[in-house]
Amino acid sequence: MKYRYSLSLPCAALTGAFVLTSLALAAEKDLSFSEKLLAVDANEGCAIVDVNNDGVLDVIAGRNWFAGPDYIPRAVRAIEDNKGYAHSNGDFPYDVDGDGWVDVISQSFFQTEVNWYRNPGADSLRMGLLWEKHLLVDTKVDRNEAEIMYDLDGDGVNELIVNSWNKETSLLAWKFATEMREVEVMRGRRKVKEMQEVPTMKKITIGSNKNGHGLGVGDLNGDGLEDVLFQAGWYERPKNNAMDQTWTFHEDWFLHASIPMIVQDLNGDGRNDFIYGLGHDFGLFWREQLKPAADGSLQWKEHLIDDSFSQPHVLHMADIDGDGENELITGKRVFAHGGRDPGGMEEPVLYYYNWDKRKQQFERKTISKGTAGTGLQIATGDLNGDGRLDIAVAGKSGTYVIINDG
Repeated sequence: MKYRYSLSLPCAALTGAFVLTSLALAAEKDLSFSEKLLAVDANEGCAIVDVNNDGVLDVIAGRNWFAGPDYIPRAVRAIEDNKGYAHSNGDFPYDVDGDGWVDVISQSFFQTEVNWYRNPGADSLRMGLLWEKHLLVDTKVDRNEAEIMYDLDGDGVNELIVNSWNKETSLLAWKFATEMREVEVMRGRRKVKEMQEVPTMKKITIGSNKNGHGLGVGDLNGDGLEDVLFQAGWYERPKNNAMDQTWTFHEDWFLHASIPMIVQDLNGDGRNDFIYGLGHDFGLFWREQLKPAADGSLQWKEHLIDDSFSQPHVLHMADIDGDGENELITGKRVFAHGGRDPGGMEEPVLYYYNWDKRKQQFERKTISKGTAGTGLQIATGDLNGDGRLDIAVAGKSGTYVIINDG
């Protein structure tokens, strides 16, 4: 049985006239969902991926991975807490060492290291052994709000793009590379040090000394090249040698925005708009890109999507209702600042939104209310092989799998 999953990219539409017709009719009604609570802790990252290579999708969430289809917790790594925050702000599955077993990359809010945790393979996974921790790079930068992985240079391998709430921090991305490093290895019963080629990361400076809460990637100016959005505006990608120079900064807005911000041409006018949430306040919006000004600068008009709940800190796009179009999935990040944000003590919610092309507006549908909220990542994948995308969320209301019952 073939499973499909999506971390942030659009899922392929199902084919076949009968299937499409059935799904279109089903999409006219509200979907129903079944929740399963997997864990309760301060972890806020999650991913859906096949961890143990058995052809069934699993969930990775901080300290544990949960093997489908029963989702019993199994160990990944130890994570310390700091005043209500886990020293981890995301789970990024990637086969770092190329051995055919997916590993996990993670950073911290307050620490400067990006580490990877090596998938130990079949026998150790069955025994629940911890995954070995390895340093990718010490960025020398703390106050990291969140990260996204995106292929900036088009070589087929994603870079790690880091968002910082510190406005004076440079906006950096990190590219996978290798280097010779002295490592400890076992030779018989002795530990010895020797030089080996190991995975590392190379720094890419997108913008110098200008960062802030919010991050997204997409082509804003229509030149066919992806730009980077953040709190104070956007960085325009250079046409040549983009990974070796800083990008041009455009101060088009100032928003305490979500991670990610979603770039998409919503109204079909050929100009990309973007969707964002106020990560620590009430408000979910989309900004329409208008015709450029006479001097070529971009112009924007803001539209409210929903202001009934606070802290839409993470956004995700996926075809949750099977109609061939991606829906917007988001919800309340629970205790984002320990409950001190506006609306911070209100109940968790998780919603999806259909885009109505005729009305040019979003229509809200409920996934969960009063139980599952969000953290820093939302993942979707067909967990039970029924052809419908299911959801995983992790936050301070708990780690959940939410099965799409159609």
